[in-house]
Amino acid sequence: MSSGKFDFVFSIGGEAGQGIATPGDILARVFVRRGLHLSTYNAYQSIIRGGHIFLTVRVSDEEVLTHGDKIDLLLCLNQDTADRHVGLMESGSRIVFNSDRIKINNPKEGVFLCPMPVSELTGGSRNRLIQNTVAVGAMVALMGMDFETLEESLVLRFQRRGQAVVDENVAMARAGFDYTHANFPLFAQGAPTGSKPLAVWSGNDALAMGGAAAGVKFYSAYPMSPSTGVLHWMASNARTLGIMVRQVEDEIGVANMAIGAAHTGCRSMCATSGGGFALMTEAVGSAGMMEIPVVFIDVQRAGPSTGVPTKSEQGDLWQILGASQGDFERFIVAPKDCLDAFNTMPELFNLVDKAQCPGIVISDLVISEGRFSVDPDLIDMHPVIDRGELITTPTASNGYMRYKNTETGISPRALPGLEGYVHVVATDEHDENSILISDEFTNPHKRRMMVEKRARKFRLVAEDVPAPELEGPEDADVTLVGWGSTYGVIEEAVEQLKLEGVTANHLPIKWIVPLKADAVSEILSRSKKIIIVENNYSGQFYRYLRSETGVSVDGHVRKYDGEPFMPHHVTTGVLEVMAGKTDVFVPYQEVVV
Repeated sequence: MSSGKFDFVFSIGGEAGQGIATPGDILARVFVRRGLHLSTYNAYQSIIRGGHIFLTVRVSDEEVLTHGDKIDLLLCLNQDTADRHVGLMESGSRIVFNSDRIKINNPKEGVFLCPMPVSELTGGSRNRLIQNTVAVGAMVALMGMDFETLEESLVLRFQRRGQAVVDENVAMARAGFDYTHANFPLFAQGAPTGSKPLAVWSGNDALAMGGAAAGVKFYSAYPMSPSTGVLHWMASNARTLGIMVRQVEDEIGVANMAIGAAHTGCRSMCATSGGGFALMTEAVGSAGMMEIPVVFIDVQRAGPSTGVPTKSEQGDLWQILGASQGDFERFIVAPKDCLDAFNTMPELFNLVDKAQCPGIVISDLVISEGRFSVDPDLIDMHPVIDRGELITTPTASNGYMRYKNTETGISPRALPGLEGYVHVVATDEHDENSILISDEFTNPHKRRMMVEKRARKFRLVAEDVPAPELEGPEDADVTLVGWGSTYGVIEEAVEQLKLEGVTANHLPIKWIVPLKADAVSEILSRSKKIIIVENNYSGQFYRYLRSETGVSVDGHVRKYDGEPFMPHHVTTGVLEVMAGKTDVFVPYQEVVV
C-alpha cells in the first residue's frame, strides 16, 4: 500500500491486436529500473482480435498492492477508448492520443489534451503499431523522466529483432519525447528514483517459482485462463531446473498424472481454473484416500460454467471446500498477494508432505495475471524443505505397513520400488496393510480406524499453520474481514477511512482449512462492528465462517461484475453500512471495461 510522495496511475486502452502489452511492458521496465514499485491490472476480453482492452499501471515510491482509484495519464490507441474513459479523467490529468485518427469529446474542465500528430512524427510510416512507441516517448516526457532510461528499455525489448528495429523504435520514441517537451505541460511532480532496481513478476510466475523453490519436479496442466501463466513459466524453465512438464489432454488426466508423479516421491503440482478443477475433484479425493501429498492450484475466474473467462471472482470457495465426496483431509490456502503466493508454496508442500494429503491453493485473476514489482532480495529460492515421514533407503522393513495406525496418525511412507516395502495403492478403503477392506468383508471397525487415523494426522500437522492476526488498532470502530486477494484493497480502504473519521482494523484470512476458528472467534468477539469484503454474490466466505464459528456480522461489501475491487469501493461500502443505509453494499462500476 502506498502512502508515498509519488503515487501515479497511467492507463493504456485499445483493442486486441493493437500491441497494448508492449508499451505497458516497456514502461514497467523503465519504472522498476528506477527502483519504483508498481501494480498492474489488465481488463481484456476472451477473443483474439477486437474487443476492448484496458491496461492500468500504478507506480509509487512505496509498495503498492492495488491498481488504485484514479487515472493520471491516459493513452488512447483507438476512438473507443477515448469514448469509454474520458469521463474518468479529472482536472490535472493528461490524455495522449493520435490526433490523426482520434478525437476527444467533452473532457472535464482542467484535463490536458496531448494530441500527437503521429503521421507527421513518423514520416508517414504505414506501421500502425509505431504509434505506440511514439506515445511511450510522450508519456515518459510527461512524467519528467530522462530519455536514456527509456532508450535502455527499448533496446532490451527489441534487440532480438535486429538493430534496424531497435533504431526505428528509439527514433520514434525520441520524436514523441521531444514533441511533448515542446508542446505540452509536464506533470509538476516527476517520477523519482528509488533506492535500488526492482524486478517485475506476475502471480502465476510467483506460484510457479514458489513450486520450483519447494522442489517440484513434475508439473502437469491443461491450458485454462487465468492459470496458464503457471504452465508458461514451468515450460520455459523446465530444462534448466530439471522439472518434467506435461501438457495433458484434459484436467482429469492432469490431476491423475500429478498424483501418480507424487506417489513416486517427487513433489508434484498442477494448476487450472474453476471449470478445470470441477473435473479434478474425484482425483483430489483419491489423493486423500491414498494419502499422497500433491498440490492443486485453482486460479478463480467468473463462473459458473465457462462464465467470463477473462474476468475475476472469488466464486470457487464452496467448490474447493466440497471437492470430492466423503470426509477427508486437505489443506486449503488463499495467498494475499504475489510475494505471499511465492512463499506459500514451500510452506504448503511441507505441510502436505508431513500430513500425507492433498493441498489446494486458491488464487484468482487479480493476483495471478496482475504484474507487480518485487525486491529480488525477498525471493528465497532455497527455503526449508521438510519431507515428513519419507523412507528413501531400504532397511529392515519388519513387515512394512503403509497405512499403519500410529499414535500420531502419520504412517511410514516408502518410495515405490524399495526392496521389502511392498504395498497396494488404491482408492478403495483399506486396512493398515493396504488390503481393501471390502475384499474380506466390509469391516466397520477397520473403516472407523482408518477414518480416525487420517483425521488425527491432519489435526497434528495443522498445528503448524499460523493463526490469522488482526492488523490495526484493537479499539477500532469496525473490523474488516477478507480473504485472499482482497488484502490490498482493504489495507488501502483502512487508510482512506481514517480521512473520513472512521478507525478500522483488518483481519485477513489466508488459511481456509484449517481455519483456526477459536482464534478467529476470539478476535472478532472484541470487534465493535464486523464487515466482510469478498468478490462474489452470495457471501461464500461469510457462510463458511459462520458455519465454523457461529459469528454474525454487521454488513457486507460484495462485488461480482467481473472487475476487481478498487479501494474506494470498500471505503464507500463501509461508510454506507456504518450509516445504516444498507447491510449489503455492492459498488457500481463507473465504466464498462
